Amino acid sequence: MSAELKATGSIRRRLSLQLLSNAALLTLLLVFIVRSFAQQLAEQSQDNILMASVTSILDASAIQQGELIVDIPYSAFSMLSNLSDDRVFYRIDKNSVFLTGYDDLPNPASVKNTGSPIFSTEIYQDREIRMVTASRRLALENQPVELRVSVAQTRNGQDQTLEEISRMAMLFGGGFFAISAVLALFSAQSTVGPLRRLASAVSRRGPRDLRPVTDRVPAEMVPLVKSLNQFIERLKISLTRSEDFIAEAAHRVRTPLATVRAQAEITLRRVEKDENRASLKEMIRAIDDSSRAAGQLLDHAMVTFRTDHLEQSQIDLAALVGETVDRLKAVAELKDIDLTYNENDPAKISGDAILIQNAVRNLLDNAIKYSPMDSRVSVELVRQTPWVILSFHDQGLGFPQTGAAGLTKRFARGSNVAGIVGSGLGLTIADEVARAHGGDLKIANNADGVGACVSISFPLS
Repeated sequence: MSAELKATGSIRRRLSLQLLSNAALLTLLLVFIVRSFAQQLAEQSQDNILMASVTSILDASAIQQGELIVDIPYSAFSMLSNLSDDRVFYRIDKNSVFLTGYDDLPNPASVKNTGSPIFSTEIYQDREIRMVTASRRLALENQPVELRVSVAQTRNGQDQTLEEISRMAMLFGGGFFAISAVLALFSAQSTVGPLRRLASAVSRRGPRDLRPVTDRVPAEMVPLVKSLNQFIERLKISLTRSEDFIAEAAHRVRTPLATVRAQAEITLRRVEKDENRASLKEMIRAIDDSSRAAGQLLDHAMVTFRTDHLEQSQIDLAALVGETVDRLKAVAELKDIDLTYNENDPAKISGDAILIQNAVRNLLDNAIKYSPMDSRVSVELVRQTPWVILSFHDQGLGFPQTGAAGLTKRFARGSNVAGIVGSGLGLTIADEVARAHGGDLKIANNADGVGACVSISFPLS
């Protein structure tokens, strides 16, 4: 049972959120900069116009016939007119004494010199105004006269312009954020793309594909791929050693057990006492049970390992089955069982010859083992394109009427064969070999109600 992986979040989602956050921050900064720059530009433009108005009034002032004449030109206020409802105010002082204009208009306390006008933002008549004040010195009757002029204008037009610019900046910022979001999502997807492709390439591999990963990957993923390749190499070595161990163990377990059984049979022929003969028979039975169990356990282990990395080759199934039948005829003859093999045509399949022979041997061994004395076991090979079906018919006890489907599980045996030596792995091995080769295993009782029929199918080449 594989351990459950705990995910701590998505790299793509984390990267997307980070990029989107940066895009939102840049958008807000961009809108703020544009609005600040527009406000500064609008204020500077209004200040320039106000200064031009004040300058035109100061330039139109003169001393004529011993009197100060202030002739306000039309252009002084016409240049301040615009499409908005802005109002214009002015105030003229002579030596800090109000001369004309709006006497309640705020008046700066002092003006340093003629070249240094004062710009200020004031509240007048409950409105925000922008005002500039400048002064000029004249000589009247040999006495210096300071003429101070203040011109102010409400900021309705500037506010409307700023609102329009802010609206455009927000639209531009929204478009910028939308484009940035699309690019951020695309960048996040592209960034995790190599990781997804690597995972997909590894997951598409078959169980026997233990080649190292050689796909091109970003530099940051090189340590991961190196570690993966090292793990694959260790796994390949481990599987090879396990398979070699199983093969060696099968040989070293079966040979001593066969020797002990042979010696027990020889001893049985020489012993005359009934109690000793009974003990030897029990010993032989136990040896047979142990030998069969050990052999099938090792066979099942070998099947488990080899199905993970099948050694595919072209196999003549008819010839392979015929060879296996010939090897087990001696076993069948011990029980006076008539073992027959009927093949119609050669059948070429692609697969692992060792596993298929193992499956055939176990099925044939089961048929012989569960058949009574003086009975018949028939093996039939039939081509039904695109399949080749190998059937084993016996005249034994058959399968139970209930629970036959679960007999392919490990160590599962029918309730009607409790007194017969067996490990419950024969059908399991055959089923796993069939499924590993894209085939199927079917078990059922014969149509006449006597014995069982086990069929294993493989796809034709």
